[in-house]
Amino acid sequence: MLLIFPFVLLSTFFGRIKGGNLTIGLCRVWADLWFPLIFIFHKKIFEAPHDKNRPFIFVSNHISYIDAAIIPKAIRQPLRPLGKVEMTRVPIFGTIYRNAIVTVDRSSATNRANSVRLLKSILSKGISVLVFPEGTFNLGNRPLKDFYDGAFRIAIETKTPVKPVLFLDSYRRMPYESIFHMTPGRSRILYLEEIAVTSYTLADTSKLKEHVFAIMEKKMIEYDGAWKKSSTSES
Repeated sequence: MLLIFPFVLLSTFFGRIKGGNLTIGLCRVWADLWFPLIFIFHKKIFEAPHDKNRPFIFVSNHISYIDAAIIPKAIRQPLRPLGKVEMTRVPIFGTIYRNAIVTVDRSSATNRANSVRLLKSILSKGISVLVFPEGTFNLGNRPLKDFYDGAFRIAIETKTPVKPVLFLDSYRRMPYESIFHMTPGRSRILYLEEIAVTSYTLADTSKLKEHVFAIMEKKMIEYDGAWKKSSTSES
């Protein structure tokens, strides 16, 4: 991160869109170098063809601090993730984070509304967004935590297809219980078929949300995705 930090600072002079794209690109270079050095190797699994030239609202499960690092490995097209504003306070990482994502403060209704407007503006420019619809780590014993409406409401309002992506092994590689516990191994990224939203109205937001949740939960189980299934963590 220290190596790319000066270039991130330079990218801020190119504006929110071009500068943000440059920062995301730098994060991809960092991820491509860092993961092999810590012996975590990614395997991409596509259940359906993926068109990188179209914007999507990517939705993913969230169960590990390493999820943020996996994003630039998983999505290789113009992108802005939605992330917690609290992370901007972390030295070095926070500056990179702020320039690469759209921040949201869930405690502020005004901030949430501003984040939604910014996400819509980004989508209108052909840039995809990524949202963790669980909102925070899944601390329970189910494959997924209940979803918030936001990502699905934006999808319907902007007529942008939803693209579910599952980080199947991030909990195995780095359980949320400790940021100092990381194990080498495989990290599978599962890309599911896109879900068109043109037939949905805002009144169908919950219906779309539940549909996507059911698909993602089923696939987490089918592919032996990792979550805290009992009081004893998986190896």
